[in-house]
Amino acid sequence: MKQVYDITIVGGGMAGASLAIALSGHGLRIALIEASPLKVDSVPNYDDRGIALALGSQRIFAALRTWEGMEEQAEPIRHIHVSEQGGFGFTHLDADEEQVPALGYVITARNLGAALLARLSRLPDIDIIAPGRVQWVNIEDDLAHIGLQEQALCARLLVAADGGDSFVRQQLCFEVKRREYGQSAITANITPGRHHQNTAYERFTRNGPLAMLPMTQQRCALVWTVRDEMAGEILSLDEQQFLQRLQQQFGWRLGRLQRAGKRNSYPLSQLYVPQAIQHRAVVIGNAAHTLHPVAGQGFNLGIRDVAALAEVVLQGIQCGEDPGSTTVLQRYQRWRRKDQQQVVQLTDALVRGFSNDLPPLKLARNLGILALEGLPPARHFIARAAMGLTGRLPRLSRGLSL
Repeated sequence: MKQVYDITIVGGGMAGASLAIALSGHGLRIALIEASPLKVDSVPNYDDRGIALALGSQRIFAALRTWEGMEEQAEPIRHIHVSEQGGFGFTHLDADEEQVPALGYVITARNLGAALLARLSRLPDIDIIAPGRVQWVNIEDDLAHIGLQEQALCARLLVAADGGDSFVRQQLCFEVKRREYGQSAITANITPGRHHQNTAYERFTRNGPLAMLPMTQQRCALVWTVRDEMAGEILSLDEQQFLQRLQQQFGWRLGRLQRAGKRNSYPLSQLYVPQAIQHRAVVIGNAAHTLHPVAGQGFNLGIRDVAALAEVVLQGIQCGEDPGSTTVLQRYQRWRRKDQQQVVQLTDALVRGFSNDLPPLKLARNLGILALEGLPPARHFIARAAMGLTGRLPRLSRGLSL
């Protein structure tokens, strides 16, 4: 006989693992399926990829009791500086002005993943199937059926958290909207000549946005957007040539750039699932929306989805409802739709708006940025949005347990 679970989550990455932790401890039978072994394979090193956590995301992890395993490795963002290359306008956001300890934090994906795995390992009500590769999915009225290589199981609710190329999403024929940007992101860790002073820089260049985020060990996490045809050439430069090219684009606010770690690149596109629910199934995280990295909103949007879904599911169960019913899942969809649409549209508008070099448009952009610097209420609204603290907040985003 097939094992029957209340919730089965496919995808043990950050969204899937966080959801499993959020749902744990409430008397549910939970399965977490991940295609690869769940482990942190090697010691931390200079080249570990940095992830920007909004303050709202940090509060979620604190409420899930995973922040205690991350805090020492997380570098606070206390200032954000926004400018355009060759322009006169700039603006800033400041934690003191917002009366918060930090606008966000930067932590390596390795340290974040290790903290989630450590928490998962202490939760006896989660069955972890890893490695476990899903072969087929079938939704019936009463249960979702999931077939693996050597077993099959059932769930009242199936959650697809298996990334941008989600197999579950494809099997269930969710509608997907895509947009190609013709851009690639080059990522690396950089050692600057001056201390970063816990400042995150977002600089708009002719070829795309360039972000330098403060990290521990006096590093900065670089996310440099370039046209696709430029990526191969930039990756082929030696370290000094690469630093010189980056210096030309970024400027001298961090002094002379001293060191560049291992460089990686990936193509940039937008993926959005407008209707992220079906009867007994829901899509979250990168499986539901994969965004351009401008403003660093993609990961944080997914973690807010996790917080809202966990709250809706648990409230429904407390009221005697079926967690996979359309009624319960529609409540989640209604709650999250506005935030998802706004972030998808905002990131796309920023990419397109700053990709046009026509002099009148560039002048208008710089005047707008400069005007923003002189309007504290407008900066406050933008800061709250960047921290993930606008709209209807889940309990976890307010630091409250479920």
